[in-house]
Amino acid sequence: MSEEKQNIENTELVDELPEDAAPAGDAAAERIVALEGELAGAKQDALYAHAETQNVRRRLEKELADTRAYAATAFARDMLSVADNLSRALQTIPQELREDDKFKGLVAGLEATGRELESVFARNGIEKLVSVGQPLDPNKHQAMMEVPSDEVEPGTVLIEMQAGYTIKDRLLRPALVSVAKKPD
Repeated sequence: MSEEKQNIENTELVDELPEDAAPAGDAAAERIVALEGELAGAKQDALYAHAETQNVRRRLEKELADTRAYAATAFARDMLSVADNLSRALQTIPQELREDDKFKGLVAGLEATGRELESVFARNGIEKLVSVGQPLDPNKHQAMMEVPSDEVEPGTVLIEMQAGYTIKDRLLRPALVSVAKKPD
C-alpha cells in the first residue's frame, strides 16, 4: 500500500506542478519581456549617443576647417590697406619719372612688389571683386554716392573708389562705389 499511497501523492504533486509552475513561468516571461524592453531602450540610447557624437565630430571638423581657412582674415584686411597705398603710390608716379633712368629701378621694384602682393593674395584665396558695370549688390558693395546717368541702368556701379575683396567665399571688404541713378 505504501507504493500506492506514494503513487497517489506523486500524481497529486504532478497535477499541482503545472498550476504552480504557471505563475512562476509567467513571472519569468514578464521579466524577460521587461529586460528585452530595457535592452531595446538601451540600444536606442546608444544609437542616439553615437549619432550625437558623430554630429559633434562633424561640427568640430567644420569649425576647424573654417578656422584654418579664415584665420588670416584680420591680417588680410590689414594687408589690403598696404596694397591700396602701394597702388595709389604707383598711380601718382608721372610718366616722365617712370622713363627717367634714376627712377626706373624704383618704379620697377614697386611694380614687382605689387605683383607679388597680388600673387600672395591669390595663393591665400583673397580675390578682388569686379564692381564697375555690375548691378549694386549690398552684400558686396557699399554705395558712397549716386550719380545721375542716362548711359546705364539705375543701380549700376559706375565708379569704384576702393576695391572690394573676398577671402574664400566670404566678403573680406566691400567695394566703395558710386552708383547710377535716373537723371532729374
